[in-house]
Amino acid sequence: MATIEECRSALDKLSDNLTNTDGDVRAAAALDRSLSCRITDLDITFVGRLRDGRIEVLDTVQGPPPDRAQIRLTMTGDDLVAMVDGELNFARAWGSGRVKLEASLLDVFRLRKLL
Repeated sequence: MATIEECRSALDKLSDNLTNTDGDVRAAAALDRSLSCRITDLDITFVGRLRDGRIEVLDTVQGPPPDRAQIRLTMTGDDLVAMVDGELNFARAWGSGRVKLEASLLDVFRLRKLL
């Protein structure tokens, strides 16, 4: 089972990956939205923002997020680490229910370019 530190490191790596993209992917990542990433097996939530193509983690809270973020991800820590390391395909994990993504329909359409 991935640790809190490994999950935080994975989010930092994902943020770095988003920063180093260009074209349509960079435009999709350029949203300014509140973001939460709930790690179910650790019972924690990383709370922050997706802004200017970066994920800014502002807090880590025990349990579910205190406020409803505009973009909400839910998964296990191992799945987060595997996705960021390229070992788990996001679209397949989302389609099978291993990863849950909740956002407005417009945001989902923009975020699909990141997939």
